[in-house]
Amino acid sequence: MVRAAEGDVPEGIDLFIPPWYDIFWSAVMFVALFWIFWKFVLPGMKKALDARSEGIEQKLEQAETERNEAHALLEQYREQLAEARSDAARIRAEAQAERQSIVSEARTEAQEAAAAVTERAEVQMTAEADRVRAVLSRDVGRLATDLAERIVGEALDEQKVSSTVDRFIADLETVAPEGQETR
Repeated sequence: MVRAAEGDVPEGIDLFIPPWYDIFWSAVMFVALFWIFWKFVLPGMKKALDARSEGIEQKLEQAETERNEAHALLEQYREQLAEARSDAARIRAEAQAERQSIVSEARTEAQEAAAAVTERAEVQMTAEADRVRAVLSRDVGRLATDLAERIVGEALDEQKVSSTVDRFIADLETVAPEGQETR
């Protein structure tokens, strides 16, 4: 405005170029601000950026370490899982073998028990047959003697009667097995 009052109005390119004193003081202020920024602001920013960079590097290293640990744990887990699976397969195989052994033992015991029961039954049947023969021999002999004494009307010789009854029972025993075979 001072220039406009004096009548010194810039024209042409002078419109864009400021006066020399504005350039000088602007340069002085720029240098002063640059020096203040360089001396005080930039070192603080550099420290903050370095600290942040160092923190990021530490976090990256920690993440890498944790990743490696996770991979190691995963590998360990996989090994344990494979080991557990092989142990389970082994235990199943042992259980199957033990089951077969138990079944075989039970079958053998059952067969032995059946054989023992059969043998006891045969022994009992033989004893019962012997007892029946003895009773039959005694009763049939007595009945035959009583009947013969009644028919004849006199007492018979005990030894003769006994030998006759024994012979008769022996004949019955030989006839009975033949009859059993024809069934």
